Amino acid sequence: MSGRTAGTPALAQPLRPPSPGRAALYLGLFLLGAVLGVAGALVQPGWFPGGLLLALAGEAGLCLGAARAVRRRAAAVAPAAGWALVVVLLTAGRPEGDFLFAAGSGSYLFLLGGIAVAVMCATLAPVRRPDDDPGRPGK
Repeated sequence: MSGRTAGTPALAQPLRPPSPGRAALYLGLFLLGAVLGVAGALVQPGWFPGGLLLALAGEAGLCLGAARAVRRRAAAVAPAAGWALVVVLLTAGRPEGDFLFAAGSGSYLFLLGGIAVAVMCATLAPVRRPDDDPGRPGK
């Protein structure tokens, strides 16, 4: 058995904090998502339809690739959270009047499309399943 007490269902077990290695992995994915958010913000207005698609495809590749490599949904959520945090911070104007995003359709498609891509990748990510759970039908 994998850390469960006999007779206790998997859902009744208390949550454990992640191991230091897994926490470092999620932090690295968060930072990689933040870097990808900055890169996407710079690429998407440059080559309008192609840059936008390239930025969103990069985010989808990072989120879904991380989730499939680690086999956890949290691995898809970590880079998506880093991406979202950086993009939201970049949309805020400064007191001097400087901004990175123009008020155009491409910027809104980047923001809303990126959020939609993150949700889709977290939904499509593989879920950890108990190995030997006799209560699961169809096994």
